[in-house]
Amino acid sequence: MTIQPEELRKAMRNWATGITIVTAAHEGSQHGMTVSSFTSVSLEPPLVSVSLYKTSRTYDLVRAAGHFGVTILAADQEEISNIFAGRVPDTENRLEGLKVETLVSGAPFITGGLSFFDCRVTQEIPLGTNSLFVAEILDLHSGDDGNPLLYFDQKYQKLE
Repeated sequence: MTIQPEELRKAMRNWATGITIVTAAHEGSQHGMTVSSFTSVSLEPPLVSVSLYKTSRTYDLVRAAGHFGVTILAADQEEISNIFAGRVPDTENRLEGLKVETLVSGAPFITGGLSFFDCRVTQEIPLGTNSLFVAEILDLHSGDDGNPLLYFDQKYQKLE
């Protein structure tokens, strides 16, 4: 049986996820995209993974830079998620006009996010239309409070 992409999308709508922005900066360029395929892989050493579409600008920039940043979005950052998901007209610099911070690598993080992870790519695993990047966490910042922005069944959700 061959599973069609739309069938898989429909089934995956039943999986609730947090929303992150994956960003990278390299040689004066910076870009980012909304990503829900982010996960902790190991505590020792501290490793995470993200899956990026191979034809995206963020994928190209992460490969060139060898590092990326992950911002976990707060419940009030739905508009930022839409910008980075391409739901509003794309611009050369999706980060323009946003307040950002950096940690070690120079990757930008969205101010107001719940947590930041500054990561160095240790492995890229090509998987179909995407590549899975496994990365060591170089530095992180975690806020003390706030609720995450969630995504379920093609809609943003918030914790009660």
